[in-house]
Amino acid sequence: MNKTSVRIKKMDCPSEIKMIEGLMEKLDPSAKMEFDLESRIVHFYHSVDKHQIMETLNAISLPGDLISSQEVFENDIPDISPSVEAKTLKYLLSINFTMFVVEIVLGIYAESTGLLADGLDMLADSFVYGLSLYAVGKAVAMKHKAAYFSGIMQISLGLLCLVEVGRKFYFGSEPLSNYMIMVSIVALFANVWCLALIHKHKDGEVHMKASWIFSANDVIVNTGVIVSGLLVYFFKSNLPDLLIGGIVSLIVIRGGISIIKLSKIKKAEPVKDSCCSNKCG
Repeated sequence: MNKTSVRIKKMDCPSEIKMIEGLMEKLDPSAKMEFDLESRIVHFYHSVDKHQIMETLNAISLPGDLISSQEVFENDIPDISPSVEAKTLKYLLSINFTMFVVEIVLGIYAESTGLLADGLDMLADSFVYGLSLYAVGKAVAMKHKAAYFSGIMQISLGLLCLVEVGRKFYFGSEPLSNYMIMVSIVALFANVWCLALIHKHKDGEVHMKASWIFSANDVIVNTGVIVSGLLVYFFKSNLPDLLIGGIVSLIVIRGGISIIKLSKIKKAEPVKDSCCSNKCG
């Protein structure tokens, strides 16, 4: 095993890191990397020839200056943890899927379309975070496909929510306002936590931008369900619950359309015009 240190001047932020990780995954699946973003240095622990690494960096428009290269023992290789982005997505996936189960079960019990819609929204987000996690370290095209597919899922679940709203409007329902309020408050805290976790990545690649859009929508949705629960309590009517269920459905659909548009726009842009070249110069 060899350790090769390379200074990459164009490595400005996480987008370039993901490109390099994807590159090494294809070139040398057993390789490990340490990234020093401040100094713009990458330490490669690899088995392929160092010149292959340098040539491949040039091929993706991230030329590097070789600092050093030497043979190392297996014991000298540090225990390199997964990327921060991947860890963040795992947390987001766990939080959203847990809340999906809670809101669906209690939404059915409470006969609340608002909770059901929010639960399905959580499921849509779980798909988004799962696909985004799969996209970490993958080629740029895969990231666009993940974002596009998550948008389709979002729209499909939104339409299902609208169908449920129409069914309850026709057949009637008696939503339990106390469950609506309590569960939505818990979901609101969960989504604020998600928003804080994803904030540092919101200007990253398209699959991370998708995650940011969905988390931001969820905070608005939870607030709406809480308000509708209060209105159900005071007016003894299911109409506020049906109204918020319909609004959530439209928000879900609109979010899916936004992601699909974003993935299509970014497909037409060259790599050098990525978010980091605009943000970091």
